[in-house]
This record gives sequence, C-alpha cells and structure tokens, in this order.
Amino acid sequence: MSILTNIDVRVIAKGGKFLGDDVGGAAVTIHNAQTGELYAAGNTSGGSGETTLMSVSINRTQVYPTGDASVFTAAIPLTEPALLKITAWGPKAGLQSANTVTATQWIIPGIDITGGDGLLLEIPGLMVQAMQPATHLNLTSANTTTVDFLANVTMMCGCPIAPGTAWDPSLFTVGVQVQQLGGTVSEDFLLTYTGTTSQFSGSYTIPTPGNYSAVIYATQPGNGNSGMARVSFFTIPA
Repeated sequence: MSILTNIDVRVIAKGGKFLGDDVGGAAVTIHNAQTGELYAAGNTSGGSGETTLMSVSINRTQVYPTGDASVFTAAIPLTEPALLKITAWGPKAGLQSANTVTATQWIIPGIDITGGDGLLLEIPGLMVQAMQPATHLNLTSANTTTVDFLANVTMMCGCPIAPGTAWDPSLFTVGVQVQQLGGTVSEDFLLTYTGTTSQFSGSYTIPTPGNYSAVIYATQPGNGNSGMARVSFFTIPA
C-alpha cells in the first residue's frame, strides 16, 4: 500500500529572494530519478519572502525565513524509498532570462520534506529586459547612425537594483556586445546606471549600414551571476 508523502519545493534566486507570483514563479517537476516516472508538476505560488532573509548567515547555520515565500507542494504516493529528481525553471515572467536548476534527493515513505526551507533549489542568473532598442528596429529612414540602449536588470526574484538596497548598482556590470550579421563582436561597451531603479543606458554608433545583433548582458562579479537579452537592428544603405 502506498503512503502519501508531502514535499515542499521552494526556488530562491542566487543572491536574492524567492521566485514569487510577481515574476511568474517557477515551473516545477518531480520525477523518479531512477525510473523516470513523473510524480508531480506545477508552479510555485506565493510571495518573494521576507527581506530579512538577506541577513541569513552564508554558512547556512540558519534556514531562510519562509514567511509568505512561494512554494510548490506535492503529495507523492510511495511504497518504498525513492530518489527524486526535482527540476525548476523560471522566472516564468522573464522568459529570455529564465534558467533551469535540478537536484536529487531521497524521500522515505511517510516522512515529509516540509520543515524549514523544505527542498530548496537555488537558481542562478540575472533577469535582463531590453527596453531599447526594439527587436528588428529599422533605422533606415531615421536619418541617424546612433542606437540608444536601455536595459532593465533585476535579480531573478525581481528584486530591484538601486542605491540603499542589498543590490547596489556598483555591484553589477551591465554592457552590450554588438556584431554585424556574419561577423564577430565588433564592440563591447558598458551601460551606466540611469538613476532610475534597475535601469542602465548607453548608445552605439553604427559604423556601416547592415544588419546587427546585440547582446545586452549583466553580471554580478561578487557571486558569479549573469544574464542576457538579445535584440537586432538594421539600416539599409541608400
């Protein structure tokens, strides 16, 4: 006879808070790692958790305060111990920056994994949204050779980058790599913090008409986080 065994899965941004409803949460699947059987699938739901979790000791002698933190709860029928493969993908509201993380853990029939953090998955990265230029921007009739870049960069939990927060702009590097179609990277330049929360800007002068691809990237050197967005623009020679 199978025994229902409960497991709470939470997904936390590396260097940030939990992936909550405000960033679409994270999609979670739970498989038997040995047989491939799908036990459960769903989405984390709830808030991003308490701000105090940013003060939890890095040696992890404490559990994170979960408060209203988003969670996916599954009840898994087991007849014997099973090695679970838990996969989370998100944030679902930031598809171009979304990332996947997987962990395995043994679960014993009737012994829930719900205490403390439950089963905690840490998802690395930064959420980068290209606000300017629009993808496939046609500059032919604009009588300009300059392209303005504006990016919105946050933690994977959506936590903002701004002075006076745990995520000061000085802790991040935001830049753009531009290349002409069929060529290599022709320029790599940095964007600067605009003074508006999470936003970085700069401009690029097009050397010759053609089709261009640009990768807007963000890194957090202190912990290895990185993220990107890609746009394209073009100008046709007269």
